[in-house]
Amino acid sequence: MFFTVCHMSWRNIVYLATVVSKRGTCHAGHEVGDTFEINTHKTGGICGFCYHDMFPMLMTLVMGGTVPWVEDPNEFIYECPDELNLVTLKMVKREKG
Repeated sequence: MFFTVCHMSWRNIVYLATVVSKRGTCHAGHEVGDTFEINTHKTGGICGFCYHDMFPMLMTLVMGGTVPWVEDPNEFIYECPDELNLVTLKMVKREKG
Protein backbone atom coordinates (compact mmCIF):
# COMPACT_ATOMS: atom_id res chain seq x y z
CA MET A 1 0.00 0.00 0.00
CA PHE A 2 1.33 3.45 -0.93
CA PHE A 3 0.70 6.59 1.14
CA THR A 4 1.61 10.17 0.29
CA VAL A 5 2.64 12.38 3.18
CA CYS A 6 1.32 15.92 2.97
CA HIS A 7 3.67 18.41 4.60
CA MET A 8 1.21 21.32 4.54
CA SER A 9 -1.15 21.16 7.49
CA TRP A 10 -4.67 22.35 6.77
CA ARG A 11 -4.27 24.55 9.86
CA ASN A 12 -1.55 26.57 8.08
CA ILE A 13 -3.57 27.31 4.95
CA VAL A 14 -4.89 30.82 4.54
CA TYR A 15 -6.61 32.56 1.68
CA LEU A 16 -5.99 36.14 0.69
CA ALA A 17 -9.39 37.44 -0.33
CA THR A 18 -9.17 40.63 -2.40
CA VAL A 19 -12.24 42.62 -3.43
CA VAL A 20 -12.01 42.88 -7.22
CA SER A 21 -15.44 44.38 -7.90
CA LYS A 22 -18.51 45.71 -6.14
CA ARG A 23 -22.03 46.36 -7.40
CA GLY A 24 -24.42 48.35 -5.25
CA THR A 25 -23.65 49.17 -1.64
CA CYS A 26 -21.70 46.72 0.50
CA HIS A 27 -23.28 47.12 3.93
CA ALA A 28 -20.06 45.90 5.56
CA GLY A 29 -18.18 48.73 3.86
CA HIS A 30 -15.92 46.58 1.69
CA GLU A 31 -14.35 48.44 -1.23
CA VAL A 32 -12.46 47.37 -4.35
CA GLY A 33 -8.85 46.69 -3.36
CA ASP A 34 -9.60 45.62 0.23
CA THR A 35 -7.69 42.45 1.16
CA PHE A 36 -8.45 40.02 3.96
CA GLU A 37 -6.39 37.09 5.22
CA ILE A 38 -8.89 34.41 6.16
CA ASN A 39 -8.84 30.76 7.13
CA THR A 40 -11.18 28.26 8.72
CA HIS A 41 -10.66 29.87 12.14
CA LYS A 42 -10.39 33.60 11.45
CA THR A 43 -12.52 35.92 9.34
CA GLY A 44 -9.75 38.48 8.88
CA GLY A 45 -12.36 41.25 9.08
CA ILE A 46 -14.48 40.07 6.18
CA CYS A 47 -18.26 40.47 6.47
CA GLY A 48 -19.81 37.77 8.66
CA PHE A 49 -22.62 37.20 6.14
CA CYS A 50 -20.07 36.49 3.40
CA TYR A 51 -17.79 34.42 5.66
CA HIS A 52 -20.71 32.30 6.87
CA ASP A 53 -21.62 31.46 3.28
CA MET A 54 -17.99 30.82 2.31
CA PHE A 55 -17.02 28.67 5.34
CA PRO A 56 -18.20 25.23 4.11
CA MET A 57 -16.29 25.73 0.86
CA LEU A 58 -13.14 26.84 2.72
CA MET A 59 -13.29 23.82 4.99
CA THR A 60 -13.74 21.48 2.04
CA LEU A 61 -10.82 22.97 0.10
CA VAL A 62 -8.31 23.09 2.96
CA MET A 63 -9.07 19.46 3.82
CA GLY A 64 -8.22 18.44 0.25
CA GLY A 65 -11.75 18.12 -1.07
CA THR A 66 -13.16 19.54 -4.26
CA VAL A 67 -15.96 21.95 -5.04
CA PRO A 68 -17.52 21.40 -8.50
CA TRP A 69 -17.45 25.08 -9.54
CA VAL A 70 -13.87 25.70 -8.30
CA GLU A 71 -11.47 24.61 -11.04
CA ASP A 72 -8.31 25.63 -9.17
CA PRO A 73 -8.41 25.60 -5.34
CA ASN A 74 -5.24 27.74 -5.30
CA GLU A 75 -6.87 30.70 -7.03
CA PHE A 76 -10.55 31.29 -7.76
CA ILE A 77 -13.33 33.87 -7.75
CA TYR A 78 -15.91 33.97 -4.95
CA GLU A 79 -19.08 36.06 -5.03
CA CYS A 80 -20.86 37.38 -1.95
CA PRO A 81 -24.32 35.84 -1.49
CA ASP A 82 -25.95 39.31 -1.61
CA GLU A 83 -26.77 39.49 -5.33
CA LEU A 84 -28.24 43.01 -5.09
CA ASN A 85 -25.04 44.40 -3.55
CA LEU A 86 -22.59 41.97 -5.08
CA VAL A 87 -18.99 41.94 -3.86
CA THR A 88 -16.63 39.75 -5.88
CA LEU A 89 -13.45 38.41 -4.28
CA LYS A 90 -10.35 36.87 -5.78
CA MET A 91 -9.24 34.06 -3.46
CA VAL A 92 -5.56 33.10 -3.43
CA LYS A 93 -4.39 30.18 -1.31
CA ARG A 94 -1.09 30.23 0.54
CA GLU A 95 0.63 28.46 3.39
CA LYS A 96 1.27 30.44 6.53
CA GLY A 97 3.91 29.60 8.90
